[in-house]
Amino acid sequence: MRPQPRTPFKTKIKRAALAFDAWLNTSLYQSGQKLARGWEAYSDFAKCLRFRGAPRALLDLTSEATTLGLAGGVVMLALALPAFRETEEDWLKTQDLAVTFLDRYGQEVGRRGIRLDDSYKLEDFPDYLVKAALATEDRRFYDHWGIDPIGTFRALVVNAQGGGVVQGGSSITQQLAKNLFLTNERSLERKIKEAFLAVWLEHHLTKNQILKLYLDRAYMGGGAHGVVAAADYYFGKSAKDVTLAEAAMLAGLFKAPTKYAPHINLPAARARANDVLRNMVEAGFLTEGQIQTALRNPATPVNRSRETTPDFYLDWAFEQVKQLAAEKKFGNDRVLTIKTPLDTALQAQAEETLENMLRQHGREYRAGQGALVVMDVDGAVRAIVGGRDYGQSQFNRATDALRQPGSSFKPFVYATALTADPKLTPSSTVVDKPICLGNWCPQNYGRSFSGSMPMVSALARSINSIPVWMSLQIGKGNAKAGRAKIIEMAGKMGLTHPLTDSSSLPIGAAEVTVIDMASSYAVFANGGRKAPPYAAWEVHNSQGDVIYRHATDTPQPQVLEPRVVNAMNFMLNKVVDEGTGKRAQLDGIRAAGKTGTTNGYRDAWFVGFTGNLVAAVWYGNDDHSPMNNMTGGTLPAMTWQQVMAFGHQNLEIRPLPGLETGGNAKVAANRNAQDEASAMQQAYLAGTLSRRSYEVLGTISTLFQSAARPAAATKAEDPMRTSGTQEEVVRASRRFAMP
Repeated sequence: MRPQPRTPFKTKIKRAALAFDAWLNTSLYQSGQKLARGWEAYSDFAKCLRFRGAPRALLDLTSEATTLGLAGGVVMLALALPAFRETEEDWLKTQDLAVTFLDRYGQEVGRRGIRLDDSYKLEDFPDYLVKAALATEDRRFYDHWGIDPIGTFRALVVNAQGGGVVQGGSSITQQLAKNLFLTNERSLERKIKEAFLAVWLEHHLTKNQILKLYLDRAYMGGGAHGVVAAADYYFGKSAKDVTLAEAAMLAGLFKAPTKYAPHINLPAARARANDVLRNMVEAGFLTEGQIQTALRNPATPVNRSRETTPDFYLDWAFEQVKQLAAEKKFGNDRVLTIKTPLDTALQAQAEETLENMLRQHGREYRAGQGALVVMDVDGAVRAIVGGRDYGQSQFNRATDALRQPGSSFKPFVYATALTADPKLTPSSTVVDKPICLGNWCPQNYGRSFSGSMPMVSALARSINSIPVWMSLQIGKGNAKAGRAKIIEMAGKMGLTHPLTDSSSLPIGAAEVTVIDMASSYAVFANGGRKAPPYAAWEVHNSQGDVIYRHATDTPQPQVLEPRVVNAMNFMLNKVVDEGTGKRAQLDGIRAAGKTGTTNGYRDAWFVGFTGNLVAAVWYGNDDHSPMNNMTGGTLPAMTWQQVMAFGHQNLEIRPLPGLETGGNAKVAANRNAQDEASAMQQAYLAGTLSRRSYEVLGTISTLFQSAARPAAATKAEDPMRTSGTQEEVVRASRRFAMP
């Protein structure tokens, strides 16, 4: 049988290609037919769903609402996430500390924290106390879901009719959310967070739990937090025993604790209590007859007119204690007694001095706020003033506000330069001449340059070009590398907030806190050791056992070499003796420090020290608006001098490291001078007018000045004018000097 001829491979390929082409054409044709039939079926079905007229409009609205709802949900989620991050910690435990604070002499000065004791439940409060709070703050508390749209709308209407803020629109849950998680900052961001957190609280707690937490943690004035502490502070009794009139007065404090605090303004407190009683009648909680006795016999608080509470200090100290508790320094103990370095006399003097300065000179300088910190050279904090009025604003400007330090930052630059170059000394020649980094060219205060001078003179006169030149020298020609070393040195010395690296950093363009500046300058005062601020000297538990002591016998790390400390103290002493800080001089006591003034006069500083104490003083405005030509050598230096003169009474004066002790004598050698200064100071304070008197006199003076010299007044009030000579500025500042 003859074999079949083998089909060529090329022929097989052609046949396969033809077969595939036929299959593909058939498949596409059949698929097209199926799609056509499917589309016809879909079109027939869609015709059945076609709407016209009102149904069509309703369908369109529903579709649009769904689309907008989904988009709104995404936006709401984006807004809610920052708020919910506030709840990541064990938020109910963050306040689970009951702390009693003692001053350096063992006297009780205040309390912080709240003991969550189940034995004292909401039901233990008098019924009329709870109803007074509800009638005044949130009548629909048990009906809403954390946010009360009806109450908010009602508040808007009342405020519009009253032409101002007459009634608040926040629910009790919103106020609790602010107290637990947020600050008193007035911003849209905070209100958004507050709303989301209020809803979050409603889903995690019962209404009674929310109400109890609110009654426990709301600030009630006088340093008292919660109705239990307020009842004890104002009436000397348990919250269980308050009368209806007293309950109404307590409930009236929620709105404005300082304005209606009975120990400050009893008539206003009683008028507010009457409003609360009438609110209870309007809400249906009481009748007119039931409130008549309370109206005729208003509450009378315990006389505490002479008592003051160092609230800013205690707030900061409580944060320190919470941090130690988080580090397990106290074990499981939650009821604590803390002995602090607080000097109550110095604290009162600091508060009074700052207020008197602003009362006398605040209008002329257009300065509205101030802050200061006084501490020992090892970091033990003796006094904190975080602002003028704690009741009006609990924001602590001494510990939390970030402000530019201006020239008071320059010692960090000089210390870094001295560390980097051992050949540099205070007598080394530096040249004040124009210098530019890119397009930025710093100018001096007098808009001129002085040429060659010793380094000590450059610091005393606060020359701006020298620190910029030093940043180049530290970085060996690379300014950015030099600034990195300056930032590193500032961190080692005690500045805790990250510093922004910019060309103007060496002349104080970064942001710092008052307490960090005091802590950093303490390194110069104690011989070069780091001095982190602290408030807890000794901690006792509820049984009285000592469970923690500050490690005073453990030396802090050495930050600066003795050579650098000695040189810096010599130069900073010249700032006070001969330079911009002359108003900070202390009789018989060697002092050193540095002034600081920022662009536009938005911040004015004086930070200084002796061998005993360190203090930092700041003046400015909360809204960062410019002041009227205030420099660090005026009010800040004057405030520093008065506070430190008082603080050194009865102290054994220690010399500054590196300076001869000829100017430092024992307290016995300068006691007469100190006593005379104290007597003059007390006589001055005794003759100081009240705040209202200064306001009236200031208004009259302003009217006369504006009428007599309108053009001159306009020119003098321009805080940005810097064309005058330095001598003119000094002469002008002397007009505002304290007698």
